[in-house]
Amino acid sequence: QVQLVESGGGLVQAGGSLRLSCAASGRTFSGYGMGWFRQAPGKEREFVAAISWNGGYTRFADSVKGRSAISRDDAKNTVYLQMNSLKPEDTAVYYCAATRRSYSDLRATYDYWGQGTQVTVSS
Repeated sequence: QVQLVESGGGLVQAGGSLRLSCAASGRTFSGYGMGWFRQAPGKEREFVAAISWNGGYTRFADSVKGRSAISRDDAKNTVYLQMNSLKPEDTAVYYCAATRRSYSDLRATYDYWGQGTQVTVSS
């Protein structure tokens, strides 16, 4: 089992930045592909960003590409999502997830999920 706890969400004005953190505990963190997803009210949970097990590959949804970064620190069992130039449409609950695969951007392939952290962007 892998337990995931997100932090770093909050209320921010449009154009601002946030760094979300996801702390993992339980089984060895290294070796898992990690991802961030988000869910806005009334919408399905969608892919935001993912990073491979060794940090060598990353991918972003088109909606956040160019203004986001994902990284991992296996020594701290933590994965980060840096989001810049935030927009009101980024408002959602952001979830961290872990997959036994080396990398994935498919929600269904993720095995463990955190409880989420709310991000609200005001206009």
